Amino acid sequence: MVQEEIRRRNAGALLRQVHLRGPLSRAELGERMGLNRSTIMALTTELSRLGLVGEESPVDTGRAGRPSLVVRPASDRCYVLAFDVAVDRLVAARIGLGGRILDRREAVRPRAGPDLHDVVAVLARFGRQLHRAAPAGANCVGVGASYCGMIRPGDGMVRYGPDLGWVDQAFGDELGRRLGLGLPVAVGNEAHLGAQAEQQRGAGVGLDDLVYLHGDVGVGGGIIVGGRLLGGDSGYGCELGHMVVNPYDGRPCGCGSYGCLEAEVGERALLDAAGRPAELFGRDAVRSVADDADRGDPLAREALRRIGDWLGIGVANLINLFNPGLVVFGGMLCDLYPGAAAQVRGRIARHVLPVARETVRLRTAALGDDATLVGAAELGFARLLDDPLAVLTAPVPPGAGVPSSAPPVPGFRRRQEV
Repeated sequence: MVQEEIRRRNAGALLRQVHLRGPLSRAELGERMGLNRSTIMALTTELSRLGLVGEESPVDTGRAGRPSLVVRPASDRCYVLAFDVAVDRLVAARIGLGGRILDRREAVRPRAGPDLHDVVAVLARFGRQLHRAAPAGANCVGVGASYCGMIRPGDGMVRYGPDLGWVDQAFGDELGRRLGLGLPVAVGNEAHLGAQAEQQRGAGVGLDDLVYLHGDVGVGGGIIVGGRLLGGDSGYGCELGHMVVNPYDGRPCGCGSYGCLEAEVGERALLDAAGRPAELFGRDAVRSVADDADRGDPLAREALRRIGDWLGIGVANLINLFNPGLVVFGGMLCDLYPGAAAQVRGRIARHVLPVARETVRLRTAALGDDATLVGAAELGFARLLDDPLAVLTAPVPPGAGVPSSAPPVPGFRRRQEV
């Protein structure tokens, strides 16, 4: 029994390596995992039979001796459905093992108040289209979703989505029911997922401590400490947008407070500072301010200066608290940070302890607007990566496609040939 548990754990660890790092030779896997060649060979052979990895001869390395086979994730044969619900857009994608986006759909999300039914209807339609478009025999091993609100861990309930009034909405259950694939939908907060995606695949690869700030209409956040997401007692931690930075004459915030970080640097604060009319909103409006500032428009430049000053105060507080190696700006902040960087760095220079600011770096999200979508995909892959041998138990001959006539395997849905 102990040997079986070790085998399963090692299989998951190996699959996670190639999923996150891409193609690796058997020799590299052995070095990373501290396992001998025969154990690595046995694991890769089994994962190959399950349709999760493929092996191929490497290109000429110039080294003497027999080259080590390269193990790669089987992106075309194993995938998840990933969904991203932002204030203004809905995104669905089929993402293959290894993090490769294979196909996607997008739609505008109107700002129309509580809209669970409409959101789920659009996403479920997209999800079914993506599933039908997958190659015959490809395996859907999970479903993950990112939502712009506070998510109850475990059941995908949106406890609070302030921008469009979602309170205790059973998003995960409803989306799973409408998809009709028989798979549960794992749901996470968009900024939490963005932080994890940037740490695993983006600007923070190799770092164990980082802060991620995600701008949408407001500002969310995710904090990675010691390689793990800081979730809090109930899973609602890292609401960085509701850190109070201007308590005395701050702008009103949607949470009911005043002077929150998101109230001072969010979409409306920027557009008001730039003199844009109240009926103008959305990502294009935000980008137009950044573009105008680049062209030298004085009002737009002053708006970015003001936003950058408040953002810098928030970032300075976070650096003093968590001593991250990296602060990543995602979502809307990807567009705003370049024009506000001088103010952010100025606040850090004035307010951060010297020993904490010595090594911290500031970057925009390497994954761009897909950070939260990629994070949602990782939720979908989580169960497979924890124990691939338990999730997929039907062996397939090496090198063969997964036959659509094979018996059903617990834990995934096979795309049937039509």
